Amino acid sequence: MTDTTAGLRRKITSAGDLQSVVRTMKVMAASSISQYEQSVRALGDYNRTVELGLGVCLRGTAGAAAWMHAANRPAGTQGIGAVVFGSDQGLVGQFNDVVADYAVETLSTLPGKPLVWAVGERAHARLADAGLPMAGLFSVPNSVKAITPLVGQILLESGQQQSQGKAAELHLFHNRPIFHNRSSAGAAYAPVSQRLLPLDESWGRRLAALPWPGTNLPEVLGDGTATLRVLIREYLFVSLFRACAESLASENASRLAAMQRADKNIEELLATLIDRSHRLRQSSIDEELFDVVSGFEALIAEQRQS
Repeated sequence: MTDTTAGLRRKITSAGDLQSVVRTMKVMAASSISQYEQSVRALGDYNRTVELGLGVCLRGTAGAAAWMHAANRPAGTQGIGAVVFGSDQGLVGQFNDVVADYAVETLSTLPGKPLVWAVGERAHARLADAGLPMAGLFSVPNSVKAITPLVGQILLESGQQQSQGKAAELHLFHNRPIFHNRSSAGAAYAPVSQRLLPLDESWGRRLAALPWPGTNLPEVLGDGTATLRVLIREYLFVSLFRACAESLASENASRLAAMQRADKNIEELLATLIDRSHRLRQSSIDEELFDVVSGFEALIAEQRQS
């Protein structure tokens, strides 16, 4: 198909408009990455406080016995629950495929039939296509503030399934960001998993051995078991919150990388279109000059003949 000057101008305009959208999405993704990274860093301090509190509760015979009761699988319960964090939106490359494939592969090595909750429509579709039994679908939070309600919903539904004996174990699957160079397209992520329940006994022993940062060791007032249960709930909350925030940071890192590739491709396309436009314009000018010269030469020849 032969290009025309008007057609090339339309293509150049369309490519320029698309590039503006892509660059806006790049800015938004970069801003979101910083937001979720900051939330993960802030959560680290709170997690440290929760671990210190658990360490205090676990010191002594009563605390160790309560922890062992919490760490052991309740009688009569079986099955595996899994929460997989993905995305609702596209333009994230292989983000959902990577975490879904990792979850499918990992769950296939565990005994029992898994029950899966997906965070994100695209992850839900990918897991359902893999043949996993889906227990539910949660929408992906669009801000840090929206993570807390999501975590509450996950804890509520998984707790109900566990009380019914359908999910003695709870595993988390999500992508964790790895940043090589924030200014380039080197942002990457890797799928990770964590067994949230039942509680790990060796981890409990490590917490009990944590040194207290102050000189005076605190004491647990009242019912130590009740305090331990509250701190365990906080531990579950922190783990789910961190997994969600890291997944959102990874999603935006993947989107940023995709937009950087798209921006580069549009730059190359614009350069090609502009070059073709210049060559077409030069060809048109050459034809007009040739017509003028030919007409002038014909006029001179006619004058000489007369």
